[in-house]
Amino acid sequence: MTNTDLTGPAGGTAARATRLLALHTAPDLLTVVNVWDSISTRVVADTPGTTALATASHSIAASRGYEDGENIPVAEMLEEVRRIVVAAGDLPVTADLEAGYGDPAATVTRAISLGVVGCNLEDQMRPLAEATERVAAVMAAAREAGVPDFVLNARTDAFVKGVDDALEEAVTRGRAYLEAGAPVVFVPGRLDEQQIATLVEAYGPQRLTLIGVPGLPPLARLQELGVARVSYGPLSQNVALTALAELVEAVHDGGGVPASMRILN
Repeated sequence: MTNTDLTGPAGGTAARATRLLALHTAPDLLTVVNVWDSISTRVVADTPGTTALATASHSIAASRGYEDGENIPVAEMLEEVRRIVVAAGDLPVTADLEAGYGDPAATVTRAISLGVVGCNLEDQMRPLAEATERVAAVMAAAREAGVPDFVLNARTDAFVKGVDDALEEAVTRGRAYLEAGAPVVFVPGRLDEQQIATLVEAYGPQRLTLIGVPGLPPLARLQELGVARVSYGPLSQNVALTALAELVEAVHDGGGVPASMRILN
């Protein structure tokens, strides 16, 4: 991909990054239902109201027979991401790149060359200085690639890993990642309203992103609190697989496809 492709008129990678960043900073909550292949991308992209797409690393790995946690070779992950970008058309795509596959800056540079305009990057509770350096390196790589508005969703695993004083740790780490250049911070977990409000106050409005696990406050309330984005990670694939399992159960019981089925491909 040439620099012209990156910085050209609307539809180019840099322009899509700017659009994705604006969706995060707007007062309206951005919701992204994660995808894992071309057909899931087309279904989500063609649904009215969809303004951006996000990949789910867990789901991509599972669809190719790998366990989560960077067990899938980075080349395979990026090939599926490429297919998703193509299927997404002009919609901006942010990719879950786990912890960066050994070299976050290089992985992000490769992803940008495919048209990706944002990513998740896990800190896996590395020492704070090291994790912050990785954030800064990714943003520097994005600028070097001609995409200064790259939407790095810097993830802290404080709640996921159940560390002591997880909220305090998330505040400290999130602030450090924002200072290092990340536009938003991802804090996955089943957070309550007070924890969310504390994080928004610490980071500023439209800087916190969450995963839409059961038990999270309603989307309308999250928008009121100043959350930037809610994504759904592997839950969207789980919903699809639940529908498949229910079809199998219905067939085994003598039934068939539900009347609500849609022809989507």
